[in-house]
Amino acid sequence: MFPLKDNIPTDRFPVVTVVLIALNAIAYLFLQPKTGIDISGGSLHQHDLVHYGFVPYEFTHWGQHCDLVQSGAVACEGMSGVSGHAEHQIATWLTPFTAMFTHAGLLHLGGNMLFLWIFGNNVEDSMGPARFVVFYLIGGLAATALQLAFGPNSTTPNLGASGAVAGVLGGYILMYPRARVVTVVFIIFLFTILELPAIFFLGFWFLQQLLFGALTASDTVAGGGVAYWAHVGGFVAGLLLIKVFATRRSTGADGPRFPVY
Repeated sequence: MFPLKDNIPTDRFPVVTVVLIALNAIAYLFLQPKTGIDISGGSLHQHDLVHYGFVPYEFTHWGQHCDLVQSGAVACEGMSGVSGHAEHQIATWLTPFTAMFTHAGLLHLGGNMLFLWIFGNNVEDSMGPARFVVFYLIGGLAATALQLAFGPNSTTPNLGASGAVAGVLGGYILMYPRARVVTVVFIIFLFTILELPAIFFLGFWFLQQLLFGALTASDTVAGGGVAYWAHVGGFVAGLLLIKVFATRRSTGADGPRFPVY
């Protein structure tokens, strides 16, 4: 399923949502060194993927860094059979933040930003710009924390805004469970466009993350290149924190709408 838009208008222009989208786009297009353009992913230089992504091993083995070796694998200081030192890189504590603004390809970036635009503008509208910045970052950090808990020794770099965006989705599903989401539904080689209740669309998305996370091999955690437990962590943080951060009603053409907790 692929969302196109929802039916909940906003009362205020979503400044932070637009700025976050712009920052992610600028970081990918102009700041991330590329090995070439590949819309399916992998266009980020692989060494930078390790340096600017969040690597769980570096947090559970503080002071020991990881890097890409000639074989294409990730090797970390302190691992059995590994000698020498990793290339100089940014401080480990910064990587959960740099990872939120680093993407592996245009499809990776575009998918995250589409979800952020569709659902983020309403969540920002409910709490205002300053609160939304904090809410968004906490969602990203919660995503990182759960991914770390499920794979503390993983050397797989985690990157992308999806954990923070998942926090936005968790807040949205409680606020607007009856909102309608215009969705492209793919059935093998065919597709159709449906209006689905937000509670169904986002609930199905969350159950997918739980299922795929449970099926993921424990040694890599990021099954198929997707950090499912990060999505779960961000989503749950959004569910738990939306009552704290949402402070106002949203009004539209059909009158006031109250958040549904």
